Amino acid sequence: MNQYYTYILTNQNRTVLYIGVTSELKHRVSEHKAGIHPGFTKKYNVHQLVYFETYPDIKAAIDREKQLKGGSRQKKLDLINGFNKEWQDLFDQL
Repeated sequence: MNQYYTYILTNQNRTVLYIGVTSELKHRVSEHKAGIHPGFTKKYNVHQLVYFETYPDIKAAIDREKQLKGGSRQKKLDLINGFNKEWQDLFDQL
């Protein structure tokens, strides 16, 4: 059974947040860290995984991604602080 993930990355200074969705969280975050794909995360050095949620189907994960992207920055910060108060990079725990 596949799992899908909605996740939040940040930069070293925690000034930039990136929200994404994937079926292979560890692989996708490693791509962000390596800067393989040109774009937002590479440009702003956004590669620390600070939050993620797991879903049984892609539609639910995408719906949640859209909801998070549409929410305020403060709601995102509250979500991260409730899940990962120290804002540690969770990549090594995957």
